[in-house]
Amino acid sequence: MTITQYNPVEVQDLLDPALRADLITFVREEYWPELTDDLGERGVDQLVAFLAATRTTDHKMTPSLRVDQFWHGFVLHTKPYADFCAGLGEFIHHVPDRGRHNPKKGRKALALTVETIRAAGFTIDPEFWPNEGAADCTQSYAGCSDSPVNK
Repeated sequence: MTITQYNPVEVQDLLDPALRADLITFVREEYWPELTDDLGERGVDQLVAFLAATRTTDHKMTPSLRVDQFWHGFVLHTKPYADFCAGLGEFIHHVPDRGRHNPKKGRKALALTVETIRAAGFTIDPEFWPNEGAADCTQSYAGCSDSPVNK
């Protein structure tokens, strides 16, 4: 069954403040040293929107590089990640796709992902999506995706 809509506020509330803070710390330490707390909170919001939106469509979703960094941190928190996915109705697998980096396909995949997130009722933060104007995020990325069985 494909879920067609989530309440964005309720989905954001699936992550407790301590986990949100830990994800921000992880991304800051591993990938993005200049990440501020405010930008980190926004990144967690974009991650949650991305993951929830994957459950509203049957097409493959791909995160931006910045969102993927938060996803990597979340996946490492196996129990909270599994609980979050259960709250959405199904485990969302993170599937690296290293050999298929194609800028043109990456831009198209990101555009479709952003469209799907918006259609699911979430706000897109342009700082996290290159197609939306992220000034220093030039990635046209299709290197990771969700991979529910039915896709």
